[in-house]
Amino acid sequence: MAARVLLVDDEINMAKTQAKILQRKGYAVETASNGRDALRLLDETPFDVVITDLKMPVMDGMQLLREMDTKACGCAVIVLTGHGTIESAVEAMRSGATDYLTKPCNPDELLLKVDKLLETKRLREEVEQLRREVRAYKKFGEIIGQSPIMRQIYFLIAAVSENKSTVLVTGESGTGKELVARTIHRQGPWAERPFVAINCGAMSETLLDSQLFGHRRGAFTGAIADHNGVFQTANGGTLFLDEISEIPLALQVKFLRVIQEKEVTPLGSNRPIKVDVRLIAASNRDLEEEVKKGTFREDLFYRLNVVPIHLPPLRERREDIPLLIEHFIATFSREYKVEPKKVAPEALEKLITYPWPGNIRELQNVIERMFALSRSNEITLTDLPGPIAGFEERPVNFQSLAELPTLEDMEKSLIVAALRKSQGNKNEAARLLDIDRQRLYRKIEKYGLESIG
Repeated sequence: MAARVLLVDDEINMAKTQAKILQRKGYAVETASNGRDALRLLDETPFDVVITDLKMPVMDGMQLLREMDTKACGCAVIVLTGHGTIESAVEAMRSGATDYLTKPCNPDELLLKVDKLLETKRLREEVEQLRREVRAYKKFGEIIGQSPIMRQIYFLIAAVSENKSTVLVTGESGTGKELVARTIHRQGPWAERPFVAINCGAMSETLLDSQLFGHRRGAFTGAIADHNGVFQTANGGTLFLDEISEIPLALQVKFLRVIQEKEVTPLGSNRPIKVDVRLIAASNRDLEEEVKKGTFREDLFYRLNVVPIHLPPLRERREDIPLLIEHFIATFSREYKVEPKKVAPEALEKLITYPWPGNIRELQNVIERMFALSRSNEITLTDLPGPIAGFEERPVNFQSLAELPTLEDMEKSLIVAALRKSQGNKNEAARLLDIDRQRLYRKIEKYGLESIG
């Protein structure tokens, strides 16, 4: 639907000229020769933008502004003023006008200001719509939760997804930092572009250098071909760098330059390559503390900490635990092709009060364990791991090495347990053991377990 613009000017020819300029751009335009006629039109139909002269008969622009403010019309207003009356335009803006133009109007400037006001209005409406929706949100993308702290995070994600600002996501392990990064990417206009994730703590300095920035053939032993780093692979999209605190100091200098200059120089090359990526970094450490300890560059920290998003541990948003349990039950019901399980009230209470040191990842694993090991359609206290249910799971203490079971003994015991659990159903037993059926058959034959069921 075309945006609606109301032109208010007693100079008829001027108004007609402006109307034609706006109509050629696709706007629906109506005109009024004074403030009183403009108010009548505003009462009859909503407008997105009002462009009004200040000096008019019957009701001038200042009176119109005051009446519009009283009626809370909610549309942006551009005031028109002559070169000698800028002070009046300033006063009008104090009274609620959004912008002003000097007469006679430059057509390009007129269109630019109207376009800008409409874009601002659109963004405000989207934010307000988001606010209304978030009040009822149980999830945002794939992120689950409706606690106040999660709603604040949803607003941050929604805002930052529309631009390419660098984001630093912090929080304990298992809180969902990569999921936040993927959600930012998928919610924005670059969702169809690459999303590349790399764990900076999982490789040596030389390998990390190569993975980040690329290398040329012969740059080091084993470099038999050119290799593009993740900056080039993610070009035009999003690069997610997990465990950013693990980047060695020597590489941090090179990394900082990439951020500043938006170009990478592969190992073995002296020719920089331009890159354009949205950068999202994550850390489960306090980077400010790392800066104080001298293990992380202060200038790099400030470059990364443009938009900080801190994910709370699960123990600080316990009201979200039932929602997460519901989500994981639905997920594993589909995966295991069984009916959704119910959670007994006493089991739910234990799940909510448990401190979850492993956060959401630990909760997910516990729920999956219920589906893997229990055929009941209800999760009870006896199904929960000892620390969650409130009793201690004591490890078996062997007095000597001779008492230790062999790997084969342990493997045989697990297969027997799975066969008994599945009542002899070998397909189900293979699924419980997470091995393929043919491999299970070979193990059954090896240990002589054909009669177990």
